[in-house]
Amino acid sequence: MKRLTTFALAAISTVAASSFAVAAEYTARIGHLESVEQTRHVHLLKVADMVKERTDGAVEFQIFPQGQLGTQREMTEGVQMGVLEATVAPAGFLGGFNPAVSVLDIPYLYPSDPAKAQALRGGEFGKALLETFNSKGVVGVTLWPNGWKHMASNKPLNSVEDFKGQKFRVMDSRILIEQFNALGASAVALPFNEVYTSLQTGVVDGQENPMDTILKMKFFEVQDNILVSGHGAFEDVVLFNPMFWDSLPAEYKTVITDAFNEVIPQLITHKTAAADAALEEIKKSDTNIIVASDEMKGQMREVMYPAARDAFLERSGDEGANLIAVYEKEFEAVAAK
Repeated sequence: MKRLTTFALAAISTVAASSFAVAAEYTARIGHLESVEQTRHVHLLKVADMVKERTDGAVEFQIFPQGQLGTQREMTEGVQMGVLEATVAPAGFLGGFNPAVSVLDIPYLYPSDPAKAQALRGGEFGKALLETFNSKGVVGVTLWPNGWKHMASNKPLNSVEDFKGQKFRVMDSRILIEQFNALGASAVALPFNEVYTSLQTGVVDGQENPMDTILKMKFFEVQDNILVSGHGAFEDVVLFNPMFWDSLPAEYKTVITDAFNEVIPQLITHKTAAADAALEEIKKSDTNIIVASDEMKGQMREVMYPAARDAFLERSGDEGANLIAVYEKEFEAVAAK
């Protein structure tokens, strides 16, 4: 009831705010967690403008940032129940809702080359992953890249061998735990709000996060070394309510899907700029910055990928096995180009 009240109040506010505007044929409220300055929100506004223009005002997106419509779980359930039309959700928040999406936790899943990564994201692998949401009562429209995770530690990270014996904080994910086990390190699942203190007091030696998070949370203050590893892809999933989606004419569905996909290059540029700016700010401190070479990334993938993949397969059944089969076939073709 509390969740329904939250959505109902948001809907009432929206109606009141737009009472003097010409009503669209189809109105979708889209909730997400990021602030208005961040990449996800900036590009959702662009998508909204594109969709409105290309449908001559027939489809309107109303964007609600910063968790205005609830937690990510509440928004995802709202989309499932039809109380909310859409959400753009971090894949890391969806593993309990759809175990197949945890495939994105696997390290070095995507090549570092943006074009090759997009070939996988927008290819058969991405389509197969989106299709796994159909049985969960939502429609997966597309995947949006949202940056890369990097390693940081109070101990050296100059080679793959340096990871042995270190302790890293991770989210509570068996896949992430196994990626560190494969390196000879150990992983400790800790709440995000305990990371800074745990690094400061030596409960853990290191952690993995996007560069802008490392800056914003000041983790660099209690970390001597940062390895620009780009080992973990952060992805968003664009989810729509099936009844709303099915109510749209086919040409409007195409307009919406195309708009979300067309802004991906701009989205990547925006997110990369934010990460680069964060790295430049961190460089002003005493933190030692190590940029992983292609050779080092290859060595890390060779060690980490099989262990993380197997952890995923143990928990995802036939659906996960089919997804990995599609991925590995397509990855081999994309990497060879």
